[in-house]
Order: sequence, then C-alpha cells, then structure tokens
Amino acid sequence: MKPARRVAALGLASALGACALGPNYKPPTPPAGATAPFVAASPVTMSTGAAPDAWWQLYDDSTLDALIAQAFAANVDLQTAEDNLAASRAIYEGARAQLLPQTTTGAAGVYGRDPTTDEILELTGRKPQTTWLFDSMIDASYELDLFGHVRRSIEAARDNTEAVAAARDDLRVTIAAETARAYGQICTLGEQINVANESQSLAQQQLNIVQSRFDAGAGSQYDVVRAQVVVANSQAALPPLQGEREAALFELAALLGETPQNAPVAVESCVQPPRLDAPMPVGDGAALLQRRPDIREADRQLAAALANVGVATADLFPRVTLNGFYGGAATQINMLGSNNGLIWGVGPAISWSFPNMAGPLAQLAQAHANAAGALSNFDSVVLQALKETEQALAVYGAELNHHAALVAAQAEAQQEYQLAQNDYGAGGISTLDLLASEQTLTDANAAVADSDAALVQDQISVFKALGGGWQPSPLASGSGQPGSKGPAIGGG
Repeated sequence: MKPARRVAALGLASALGACALGPNYKPPTPPAGATAPFVAASPVTMSTGAAPDAWWQLYDDSTLDALIAQAFAANVDLQTAEDNLAASRAIYEGARAQLLPQTTTGAAGVYGRDPTTDEILELTGRKPQTTWLFDSMIDASYELDLFGHVRRSIEAARDNTEAVAAARDDLRVTIAAETARAYGQICTLGEQINVANESQSLAQQQLNIVQSRFDAGAGSQYDVVRAQVVVANSQAALPPLQGEREAALFELAALLGETPQNAPVAVESCVQPPRLDAPMPVGDGAALLQRRPDIREADRQLAAALANVGVATADLFPRVTLNGFYGGAATQINMLGSNNGLIWGVGPAISWSFPNMAGPLAQLAQAHANAAGALSNFDSVVLQALKETEQALAVYGAELNHHAALVAAQAEAQQEYQLAQNDYGAGGISTLDLLASEQTLTDANAAVADSDAALVQDQISVFKALGGGWQPSPLASGSGQPGSKGPAIGGG
C-alpha cells in the first residue's frame, strides 16, 4: 500500500473508532409547569425554603432521630437494595472489562492416537502410534469497537447501575417516612389513650355524683343509668386504641429489622405527637425534580435505553476483532517451548449478520420502542410526583384549618362544661344537661387528639412526597442526577 493510501486508511479507521452510533442522551424536558411553585402550598403555614434531606430533625426529637438511624442501618429491605446495587456495580465492572483484550489460557495432556499425527506418519511411510500429546496455549482477542458496540454496552451498564442506586435511595425515602409514621402513630395513640382515660375518669366522677344524689333522694334511677352508659362508652373506647398502638409498635419493629419479641417498647412512653416549631419548608417543583429519587431512576433508565439503541445500531455493522495465539504442541512435555513444538498466530477476524438482517433490525426496533417507553415513563413519574406532592400539601393544609377549628371548639366545650358543673351544683340545670355537656367536652378532646394524629401523618406524607430521606452516594461515574451531564452518546 502506498504511504498516502495507508495514511487515509488509518484516518478512516480512527474516525470510525471515535464514532458511537445511536441517539445522544440529553436531559428530558419535564412537562409544562412542572418546575413552578406548588399550587397547594399555603404561604402562612409553609415556606418555599429548601426542605432538608434529614427532614425528621425538624421535629427536634432525639428518639425519632435514633429510630431512623437504626432503620437505615438494620432494615432488611434496605440491605437487599444495597446487595442489588453491589450486583449491578459488578455487572458494570464486567462491561468495562470489554475495553481490554480478552485472554484465555489452557494446557492439556492426552494419551492416545491423534488423527492428524497418524496421517502424517502414514504419509511418511510409518505406522500410526499411540503416544502422549501435550499442548499449552494462550489466546487473546481485542474488539476494535469501530461502531461503538462496546462503549454503548458500558454506558448502558453504567446507567442501569445509577438507576439501581436511585431505587435504593427511593427505598430510603420510604424507610425514613414509614419509621417516622409508625413512631408518630405510637405517640398520637398514646395521647388518644390518655384522652380516653381522662374521659373515663370524668365520666366516673359524674356517675359518683349522680349516684350520691340519687341515694339522697334528689335524682332518678334514669339519671344513674344514663351516667353508667357514659362510663361504659368511655371504657369501650380504650381497647381499639391499645390494639392499634401495639400494631404500630410491631410495624416499627419490622422497620428496624427486629422481631416482635424485640420491639422497642420504650417508645410507648411517648404520649405527645412530634410537632414542628416553624412553617414546613417545601421548596418548589424545580427542587422536587432534582430531589425525588424515583425521578432520577426514570432518568437513568431513559439514558440506559438510549445507550441500548446504540448497541443495537452498532450490531447492524461488522464487528472486527484482532485475534492471536501463542503456545506449543508436542509429544514430549519438555519440547513445548522448543522451536519444533512452538505454535503462534495473529490476525483480524470479522463477523457480520449479513445479508439476513432481520434479527438485528428487530432488536433495533425493540430498542427504539424501549427508549420511547422510557421517555413516557419519565413523564409519568414526574406527573405522579407532582400529583402526590400537591395532594399531600392540600390534605395537610386542610387539616391545619380543621385542627385550628377543633382547638377553638375544645376551649368552648371546656368553658361550657365548667359552667354546667357550677349550674348543676346550684340546681340550675338537670343531670341530663350536665351529662350532655360532659359528652360534648369528651367528644371535643377526642376530636383534637384525632386531629393531632392526622396532622403528624399528613406532615410525613408531605415530606415523603418531597423525596427527603436519602443521602447522595457517588457512583463509579457521574452523579446520575437529572440534568447532569450525561454520557457522550453520539450519533456517529
């Protein structure tokens, strides 16, 4: 080959070697309005400040902090997710190994008759012989990757690893939220049990008063029975609350990686729900897109799908490898390294599914369909995240207003009951009126306790929808964040 043609051929090979077929990855555009402030966020009770990742620390509750730390360390589902991530990283490292020459080494010794050796002996006028045949060989092959098949495979493996990491992070969000939810339920049920006990005590006091008046001839048997009914109803409210609290304790134990026998019974001393001392920071839609791990997972799945389009596109073209071998073959083992027993070879090889391209074309069509599906899934995940957040904010805002109204009603019921007691003692109202006032106060106290429980659960729903509770973990390459610089998946 003339020098000019040789240079041109090398230049063409270099250009092809730098080309990776398939579509470029670029961060998908979110649906219109996705980055705007939240519609349901109340400026009075919520702020647009960035919500902290460790949102549970806003409650300033050391017990809650310790429980979530234990859940992160011991939760078995989270450990499974870590194992899945380790497996995915191993696949990625295996894909990267394709950039290096692939080698195999072997050695063998066989006693018998070899057809080739027998044929040579017969041609030279000698009889076939039974003898030892020894060989040792090292084979090497290196794919030139002219069209980016190897690089695309590595990119797909890397993006899949980042998607698995995002799935792990999403599970951490769930573990943090559900641990806080179980703890909050235990605390609020403790408050409700206390309210029920106080109601029962109050009802018993009124029964004692009514019974005393009846014994003194100042009341009726009807008044006594009526007061007994109130006491019985207050007693009946306790068992369901106690059962729910025990169930919440077992739920917490499972989240902490413990059996029911080792449930953290010490948390049952909590009888006050966790409270926020400042407006809840919720951020906006733009922060949500960067924050939620499930959105990042969908983004990485899209990147992997686009890389697989590149892999399928490269399979339409020839795959060129450089192959070589070196070793020895002899009838005596000490002759394997001699010139007489030495064998070697080097040269290119080409493989190509041609002219029947139906299979590769079908795989390319599948890859394109998977990429289109991954893009649609990204939009779906974004819309779902926005919907969940807006719904959680709307429910929380409504419960805040509901709670304020219930607290006001509770204060009025307390004042009404105090006045009723005074009037009853002075003979101004009947026993029935006093019992009615007592029931009103009991219902008001229970309603406030129920609203306290709902507020805690609604707050946790907001924090979970915002995607808090995970810590970014560096991967082998790239941050994996939506909007970060993606792999250079060029179009040739």
